[in-house]
Amino acid sequence: MTLVKLSKTKFGINLGFLSIDSEWEIDETQKNASWEMYVELITRISTAPLEPGEGLLREALSSLYSLFGTTREILRKYGPPIATPGNPDDITFGHLAVAILNKVLRPVLAKWHPQLKDWEDHRPKDLSVTAHEAAWPQNEALRSEINKIRGRLMEYANVLAEVSGVAKLTDYPSES
Repeated sequence: MTLVKLSKTKFGINLGFLSIDSEWEIDETQKNASWEMYVELITRISTAPLEPGEGLLREALSSLYSLFGTTREILRKYGPPIATPGNPDDITFGHLAVAILNKVLRPVLAKWHPQLKDWEDHRPKDLSVTAHEAAWPQNEALRSEINKIRGRLMEYANVLAEVSGVAKLTDYPSES
């Protein structure tokens, strides 16, 4: 099967550990995979600020963790073409997706999942989950970490929007 190249785009993204300025040769497969991942990212806490007192940290971590399964599913669905660059120095959906998982999400989840679990395991029966989590001494630190990676995930989402050929769905029209 020959894939028709639709376009080539230059982009830059800062993942904190790595800043990438590259080209992406876009074909229909790359475009569709990018759209699927974009939808997953922008409809989760991953791209929304987690303000003090809002939501549960456990839910936020679980949402971020679910991106592993989603990404694996997309990688399997679209196969090797989304990880095969047109030119040796080009980036692909596969390269970027795996970097996000292993370099942005995995370190945060590996650190915070067990710490939060330990705190949750010691919740008194007469204290609500929300109140117990709010009393966790690490609550603000984890919220800060989630909001920090949010910026990186927003950059990722913006690149995916560009590759998908859609307007950024996180840019809302101004209210009159």
